Amino acid sequence: MNKPAKGFSTVTVGNNAPFFAINVRPAQGKSMTKALLGPVDPSEFQHYEGRPVNQHGFPRFTDASFDAAYPFGQVNLSDKRMPVTVKVKGFNPFIPGDADNSGIPMAVLAYEVSNTGQAPLTVSVCGSMRNFVGRDGSKYVKDWKGDYVPIGAKKNVNTYKRDKDVQGIFMYSDSVNRQDAAWGTIALTTNSLTGVSYRTSSRSNDWENAMLDFWDDFSADGVLTEKSKLVDDDPLASLAVQKTIAPGQTQTFTFFISWNFPNRAAWASFSTKADQPAVGNYYSAQYADAWEVIVKTLPHLPALERKTLQFVNAFVQSDYPDVIKEAALFNLATLRSQTVFRIPSGHLMGWEGVFDEFGSCFGSCTHVWNYEQATAFLFADLSQSMRDIEFNYATNDIGKMSFRVMLPLEKAQEWKNAAADGQMGTILKFYRDWQLSGNQEFLKKNWPQVKKALGYAWIKGGWDGNQDGVMEGRQHNTMDVDYFGPNPQMSFWYLGALKAGREMAVAMNEPELAKKCDLLAKKGSAWVDQNLFNGEYYEHKITDPKTFDFLNWERDSTVNLPDYQLGKGCLVDQLVGQMMAHMVGLGYLADREHIQTTLRSIMKYNYLDNFSDHFNNMRSYVMGDEAGLLMASWPKGRLKVPFPYFAKSMTGFEYCAAVGMLYEGQAENALKCISAIRDRFDGRKRNPFNEPECGYHYARSMTSWNTVLAWSQFQYSGVTEAMTITSKPGTYFWSNGSAWGTCKVSRTGAKTNVALTVLNGSLRLQTFRVQAGGNHTFPKRQELGEGKTIKFTVNE
Repeated sequence: MNKPAKGFSTVTVGNNAPFFAINVRPAQGKSMTKALLGPVDPSEFQHYEGRPVNQHGFPRFTDASFDAAYPFGQVNLSDKRMPVTVKVKGFNPFIPGDADNSGIPMAVLAYEVSNTGQAPLTVSVCGSMRNFVGRDGSKYVKDWKGDYVPIGAKKNVNTYKRDKDVQGIFMYSDSVNRQDAAWGTIALTTNSLTGVSYRTSSRSNDWENAMLDFWDDFSADGVLTEKSKLVDDDPLASLAVQKTIAPGQTQTFTFFISWNFPNRAAWASFSTKADQPAVGNYYSAQYADAWEVIVKTLPHLPALERKTLQFVNAFVQSDYPDVIKEAALFNLATLRSQTVFRIPSGHLMGWEGVFDEFGSCFGSCTHVWNYEQATAFLFADLSQSMRDIEFNYATNDIGKMSFRVMLPLEKAQEWKNAAADGQMGTILKFYRDWQLSGNQEFLKKNWPQVKKALGYAWIKGGWDGNQDGVMEGRQHNTMDVDYFGPNPQMSFWYLGALKAGREMAVAMNEPELAKKCDLLAKKGSAWVDQNLFNGEYYEHKITDPKTFDFLNWERDSTVNLPDYQLGKGCLVDQLVGQMMAHMVGLGYLADREHIQTTLRSIMKYNYLDNFSDHFNNMRSYVMGDEAGLLMASWPKGRLKVPFPYFAKSMTGFEYCAAVGMLYEGQAENALKCISAIRDRFDGRKRNPFNEPECGYHYARSMTSWNTVLAWSQFQYSGVTEAMTITSKPGTYFWSNGSAWGTCKVSRTGAKTNVALTVLNGSLRLQTFRVQAGGNHTFPKRQELGEGKTIKFTVNE
């Protein structure tokens, strides 16, 4: 319903949340009915009403385990008292390069039931859910127990429908305002053609009797009996499928949940809903309602599942360390969470993360989204849509880019602040997207705005107003404060933007601008090495704001030594711009030895193998005997009031440092850092698909995908039609946003043998480079389509 819903129950805590159940009837003996759930954890036994979890009073399976390779999840259920085992397999189509089919509003749940006994069984699997249209938690009343009960609909309607290949329950509401964000439709369906029974409602739910009535009905014979009258505002719908399973055999019961809630409000938690206009959803324009979602999708679903499985298998069977594969793959869940959405124009928008019921930090914040590469390397069109917004909607006539974008897009610039790291990072991202696509029209169309955004650093009173290649002014940044004076974080973003600007200026035949960017990059690089590198890492030279009259371009400042600075601290992501430069092939932005020394210092000073004695005055994402990288350390003495997040540890920043280590050959330290993260998100202490920062499913957590790029040394330029991969023997998954596949590298003496396969999309290739091992130029351009493999040898 267009908002996060962590822990949200459609009615109240208890037995009313959606669930599936199984009824098993042997030819002789008593039938058994259980919820398709594992046992309640002992930590969840205590509650003022005896329980804190849904379906607490239902019979459950005694043993449960979970396997996953996102987006596939599998729950394994068994119980020695039951003659069956069950595998619950869930997924959504997720195919890199195919955003539309990766954004279908549906969930697929397949229940594989195996008969472990010696006699045939009659088995029914049933899904039940209330029609909660209109009940998004924004409107509620207190019941007699003091619980907040969601309201918002009267006499919602469930109706049984059947198409030629699908049947089930269609849920809608005639009482909810059709402009409300909570108005929409839901469908619970199956593709089973026989053995199907259903109920569109139950009896009234006084004293929880609706669930009792359902349980008695389903337990009797596994066949549901339709009720003739709706009795609740949110009627309980149930859909069952019954099959006979021979001894030792397995039958699959497949169900689909689909939905369509078209009235997304613009950044609804930034202000009250009444203040936020509706902007809508891209997916809602593809389907009339939830029923059409399944009717349109079902004929293609087997192919979509095969393609999703092909992607996952190609990735997990590659020769990346397991911890890299898990970190990279599992955090892609962020792209499927309420952190992101597409407006009707198709543009991708992103919160920074999400809270339980609201989005966290609106506006596709540039300084957060700069870190991750998953979107660009998996969905090029979505990444380019974000560049379109940044440069053509959020950037004004003098090049000032609003680092948060307001909606609708005609209001994009109403957020008046620019971020130094955010703005410079978007220039590097634009360069990356141009390189990956090789689309000269993309560059030509956007170049005027890109130039303005880069040139904004040079305006009078700007970040580099004296144009010496060094950012010196007031620099708002991802620490949510303003740094005063030269510092590594902004310096490396700026140096990267200058090098990218030079390359794009050359391509656009603007030699004077190319020369200027080149000169500033060289001057700035030399200055940063000479003045910010302290022998171990790069530090921040804090400057009295009053010494810079031009700082008034943002706002006046009257303090000599401002609070919330970095100073002589060792910052975990001080080389973030260098990380980006490596990924897009721009090389070193400063002295290589200094870069390598800095990364070793980050490990030396910022890594804690135990947080038990660590003081943190803000949010804690690492605790007790867990390990991780601190945001900053002060081996030379800490500022009295440093930037706010200094004592924290957050995964997106940790991945940034680890990626830098991988690029510099410090793999042991890098894997130690990544392993520390994934040990924390082990599925017991924390959700393995959800790495928070300021909110769940935080966008910066997708920096984990950067580890794949760094380990394989993968680069692709559609401009020069060249690909680069590591010379280390192995098989590597690769993707450039519009195509993906595998690359197998092996060695024969001084020769590197390559087998390059395209599994999806198409690839243009003229040159193939093996990192530190030579080039192979093809006699003519290779046009590689889906399923094509080419083999060749690269001589050193």
